[in-house]
Amino acid sequence: MLNKTLQARKVKAIARGQGNVYPVYVDHAVNSELWDVEQNRYIDFGTGIAVCNTGHSHPKVVAAVKAQIEKFSHTCVMVNPYEVAVELAEKLIDIAPGESDKKAIFVSTGAEAVENCVKIARAHTKRRGVIAFNGGFHGRTNLAMALTGKITPYKNLFGPFPGDIFHAPFPIECHNISVEQSLKALENLFKVDIAPSDVAAIIVEPVQGEGGFYAAPAEFLQALRQLCDEHGIMLIADEIQTGFGRTGKMFSFEHAGVEADLMTMAKGIAGGFPIAAVVGKSEIMDAPLPGGLGGTYGGSPVACAAALAVLDVIESENLIKRSNQIGDLFNQRLTQLKTAYPELILEVRNQGAMIALELIENGDAEQANTALTQAIIANAAEHGLILLACGFYGNVIRFLPALTISDELIHEGLDSFEKLFASVV
Repeated sequence: MLNKTLQARKVKAIARGQGNVYPVYVDHAVNSELWDVEQNRYIDFGTGIAVCNTGHSHPKVVAAVKAQIEKFSHTCVMVNPYEVAVELAEKLIDIAPGESDKKAIFVSTGAEAVENCVKIARAHTKRRGVIAFNGGFHGRTNLAMALTGKITPYKNLFGPFPGDIFHAPFPIECHNISVEQSLKALENLFKVDIAPSDVAAIIVEPVQGEGGFYAAPAEFLQALRQLCDEHGIMLIADEIQTGFGRTGKMFSFEHAGVEADLMTMAKGIAGGFPIAAVVGKSEIMDAPLPGGLGGTYGGSPVACAAALAVLDVIESENLIKRSNQIGDLFNQRLTQLKTAYPELILEVRNQGAMIALELIENGDAEQANTALTQAIIANAAEHGLILLACGFYGNVIRFLPALTISDELIHEGLDSFEKLFASVV
């Protein structure tokens, strides 16, 4: 079977809205490498958008899934629950930042986790408003789209959106948006659009994902915590892309020493099996009535088994420490590239193994080089790489390697990336 044949079939059978970055059809994958149906090999620097933190088909995850599916695949945790879900909830509560007593719920996707956080926050506070940030991404369901701080492609053509959703600037030092300016904008929001006594929650990504891999300064997250405490607002940590060792901590909020009231978990939670969770302070989580939360597939026993195996691998293979080592290595190599192309690369940044390269034109930080970014992505497969772009202006290359990747494979991949970069500039 040829890639182009499958792409032609895909275009005829699947709606264009569910596009694909690469016309590369995967046959099999192991750890940080994958092979397409034509047996071309690729180094995977995307990991399914930060999902396979423990690499593709980790033996422990595969074994756990096989063992569970031989027992049963589904009963619905809301009908006949099972121990594997209880055990996973206990472990998620244990690893969540902060000392408060916590509880968890299971859903299927990150967007569901976000929507359930808002439901829980509104039930607990009896308030209506939710504040998010420019450039943030929180999912593709209707409420999650409303929270997302970017129109195209996520919100374009899909309105109207729910009311009582507000946005404020996210602090980005390299684009001259300070913490003080962001906090001032929130203060103005409280004066102009909604009283703080009407705000149920503020939701924030500690590192913006689709927005460009900008990390929220610790003082900003700490200020949000103080602001929420002052006004009785729930602070929601969207850790969907940043969780499970990706940023050099189990969760990114730990870098700031901040405990959120509610947090979302998904992506890297189960090595590729669809499951997501909300974990939060017990008295807040218990605000909805019985039956008010849940879903048919939430807490799939197979995905729960996979997630438990992922947590075991993170601990036994010391992947949080490895995340920082990977980030340091990428930063070192990409900084050398920036030195060679100072007029095209604004910044190399990373928090652990969440790594970004922001591209500009003529050394001007405000001229996003979207064309160069698109050229790199378009030619990546020819250089044996799987890469992803992001950013408010689509001018950021993001690197999300598996935390199990070897140094040798990192160097091989970055050697190929340097050749790719030189070929398109």
